[in-house]
Amino acid sequence: MTNSGLEDLFSNMEREAHAALKIAAAAISALRKFHSAAQLGNLKDLRKNIDFADQTVMQLKEQIEKARASWTLNDEEYLAGHAAALEFLNAAEEAGLKMFELDERLYCHPFLIRTLPEEGAVLIDKSLEKRIRPSFLIKYLKQLQEKPSKFKPETFLECLFECYEVLSAARGKGTTRNGTVVKLKEIYRLLTLLPGQNKNYSIQEFARDIYLLDKSLVNRTKKGFKVQFPADTGTKTKNPLSVITEDGIEKIYYGISFSYQQETAT
Repeated sequence: MTNSGLEDLFSNMEREAHAALKIAAAAISALRKFHSAAQLGNLKDLRKNIDFADQTVMQLKEQIEKARASWTLNDEEYLAGHAAALEFLNAAEEAGLKMFELDERLYCHPFLIRTLPEEGAVLIDKSLEKRIRPSFLIKYLKQLQEKPSKFKPETFLECLFECYEVLSAARGKGTTRNGTVVKLKEIYRLLTLLPGQNKNYSIQEFARDIYLLDKSLVNRTKKGFKVQFPADTGTKTKNPLSVITEDGIEKIYYGISFSYQQETAT
């Protein structure tokens, strides 16, 4: 297998396809002249153009075989390894796009990108993207970043609070109101209890959403409970959640708490 990556191979295939198109155009031109000669009964042009069409069709077939042989990459193996991720990271750096890697995911705020080797594609959050030439993919991610975020912090906060109430209530009456800390991974397990839900909503996506909520100005539920993400001295040993910020800094989350706070009048 060649050392060339996706960008080099796609670039080469683009050139091969362009060459094939030029030959195909010549073949189509000869066939049109052949067709015209048959309509008009021009024997000289008929023979000349049918021979030329035959030659160009043969050349086109050879060019297509050349193009096929030039793709030397085992793409499924390449996407399954770390080389593809590195190529995407390098392409992003060259284009001035901030992209980082953590836990087999690429972080391109606010999106998470995961390679799908069997599909020959990448997953951008939950969207399947089959256009994986690095230069195009990076350009596309830039365009996505310019669009309004689909993340709804208010909805996510209410969902967290509902899970928090269930888990904290199991520990005793009134614990919701005194700011009991619940592990975020317990919240995640409750969110993904149904079979297959953890595949539809990964732990990395959950950690990313926690970060997006944390950095937003939304911190109070409809019932008046304020959310906090307290630090824990045992985060190194309790397998906390990790996320990469848009500046490439790893941020750690352990638990969540809600406490009732009466809003003060302004």
